[in-house]
Amino acid sequence: MPALIPPWLSEVDFSQPAGEAALVPADSVSWRIFKNPVALFVGGVAAVLLELAEPAVRTGVWEHSSFRRDPVQRLRRTGLAAMVTVYGARSVAETMIAGVVRLHDKVKGVTPAGEAYAANDVGLLTWVQATAGYGFAEAYAAYVRPLREEERDRLCREGLAAAALYGATTAPSSWAEMMRLFDGKRDRLEASPIVFEFLEIMRRAPILPAPLRPLQRLLIRTAVEIVPGWVRERLGLTPGHGLSAWQRPLIKMAGALADRVVLRAGPAARSCVRLGLPADWLYR
Repeated sequence: MPALIPPWLSEVDFSQPAGEAALVPADSVSWRIFKNPVALFVGGVAAVLLELAEPAVRTGVWEHSSFRRDPVQRLRRTGLAAMVTVYGARSVAETMIAGVVRLHDKVKGVTPAGEAYAANDVGLLTWVQATAGYGFAEAYAAYVRPLREEERDRLCREGLAAAALYGATTAPSSWAEMMRLFDGKRDRLEASPIVFEFLEIMRRAPILPAPLRPLQRLLIRTAVEIVPGWVRERLGLTPGHGLSAWQRPLIKMAGALADRVVLRAGPAARSCVRLGLPADWLYR
């Protein structure tokens, strides 16, 4: 399990500044979910699939990021941003988010259909925020531990502070609002070859250590599974892109194990230490 902690997370010392709170409190649903590397991987991939279904987001991501050239580096930056947003000291998170907003100010263009877009558009930022919340919640609920409706609502509320800093000022504040947002996208989301290119890149990229590469491919299939059925159908993702019946128990075992093994060098444990809590506090 220690191999699941990527070395690049050492770039941020989550144990400092001592005593400084994060944007999200330690007793939050977010801190419980984000400590689980299986839920993070699955939820993150599912969120990107949903983002790529939105034509303006898809064009911005594909034309203005290094994902195709260097997917591991791109995933590294995205993963670090997620960890800092949830676990990092507030001053560290606010500084990082401000930098991301400045970078997004430069991301503008026109989709192949001729629609102008800007990365800092509130509607697009809201969709990105919502897809991330949906992906992480569904991955955790399906393959680690079921989440009550109240916990899903809390997760949405916990993300509002960071969402506002990113500019997603209309992010859903409850799971019901999340579902209404998704339902409102039924005439907007569309298929694209980029979705399948993304999945192929994720299969080939050396994201997990070599011994865990078969698990990586299963986790990608798991991510397809948690995308809403109507979106999968819209994107052309067939049952063959998801898990076989015998594979689902394996992912649940991996998710349950990941939730019990204390990753003392990881952001969750180090952030607990920063707040004067035992490193294993979230695992109790």
